[in-house]
Parts: sequence; structure tokens; C-alpha cells
Amino acid sequence: MADEAQAPPAEGAPPAEGEAAPPAEGAEGAVEGGEPAPPAEPAEPIKHSYTLFYFNVKALAEPLRYLFAYGNQEYEDVRVTRDEWPALKPTMPMGQMPVLEVDGKRVHQSISMARFLAKTVGLCGATPWEDLQIDIVVDTINDFRLKIAVVSYEPEDEIKEKKLVTLNAEVIPFYLEKLEQTVKDNDGHLALGKLTWADVYFAGITDYMNYMVKRDLLEPYPALRGVVDAVNALEPIKAWIEKRPVTEV
Repeated sequence: MADEAQAPPAEGAPPAEGEAAPPAEGAEGAVEGGEPAPPAEPAEPIKHSYTLFYFNVKALAEPLRYLFAYGNQEYEDVRVTRDEWPALKPTMPMGQMPVLEVDGKRVHQSISMARFLAKTVGLCGATPWEDLQIDIVVDTINDFRLKIAVVSYEPEDEIKEKKLVTLNAEVIPFYLEKLEQTVKDNDGHLALGKLTWADVYFAGITDYMNYMVKRDLLEPYPALRGVVDAVNALEPIKAWIEKRPVTEV
């Protein structure tokens, strides 16, 4: 009986036992002669463009400027005048500042922007739990700032005087004593026993809170004062403080 002609293997069929499969077209390391392909060139790091919009004051934008300084991140610090603001306001996401523009896209909410920058410059936690510890402190500081602001910006003098009594006798001691203990429990920091963006945020916002209450809030709280002094002594932030515009707020 004549041998049957052997049919060619179907396209994509596995090779016969003992037969090596040819390298796939374009596969890494597959070059003529069997020599390994040279390693690919490392990709250039992506460089983003940042623009920060705020008034010519420290206030809510200073923690963001501190984070930019800490990370040696280049950015444009746009300081909007009161005369320029009415025309610029409709172009902002919620008609307010600070606003951060990243690669041409504008975002708002100062705490969210600070958290984003903290991730960029490496001042977040290593796990979701660590990030939670930082967020708790930052949100507490922001709650404290808002309670001060409600009194500071009260337009009615008589009402303001009454609110100041409660603010000075109850609110300020309550928050600062809690935060002072937090620092003592965290080896001189506000979270995780090390430098995080909670420390940087607090140092950046302290001048604004002092301005609103018309005194140095941290004078009776040496641990909190130590946090601010340590952050302000960091070389990149120290350099920023020395060159930043001098403003009252």
C-alpha cells in the first residue's frame, strides 16, 4: 500500500515533539544568528507642566508652594491681582482659587491638590493605612483653620466678639492640645513618626492661621513649633522662604 502523503501542519499548530518552535515575529531577543537583542533604551521620564493660580498672599496656596519647593518641582507661580480677578474668575473650575493647572488642565480644592503634589514628591505613606493616618491629621488641621476663619471673617463686630470668646477659650486650646500630643506620640512629627506632607501642610498654613488670630498660636506648644521649625529649615523650603515675595498674609 502506497504511503499517504503527509499533510503540512496547519497554520498555528504546535510543533512536533522535539522540534523547536520558531521565534515569533518581533519577539524580544529574536535576531538573525541567534544573538540576543540589545536592551531597550530607558524611556525619558515624563515631564509635566504646572501652574499655580492664587492671589499675592501665602494663605491657602503656601502649603502647595512648600510642596513644590520640597520636590524641586518647576512651576509657574501666577499671583492674580484684585483687578485681574473678575475677568479670570469665570475661567476657574468653581470660580475660586487656588487652582492648579497640570499639563493645561485646571483643578481646584487645595487639600486634594496638596495630596496630589505630595504623591509626586514622595511625602505620602507606603500603604493605604499610612495614607489614612496622614489624611486624618491634615483634615483635622483644615477643620481647625475653618473654625478660625468663620470667626476671623465675621462681618458683624458684636457677633465676632462673642465668637472670639469661644474660639480663644475653647476651640483653639482643644485643637492645639490634641495636635501637640499627636506630635509627641510621633517622634516630633504629625504622622507615622517621620516627615510626611502633614508636617509640610501644617508648616505652610501656620502663618495664615496666625494672621487670622493676630498672634503666634504655637507659642505655648513647643512640639508643634518644632514641626514648623524643622520643615522651614529643610534646604529647599528654606531657599523658597528666603526668595518668596513678602506679603502680610
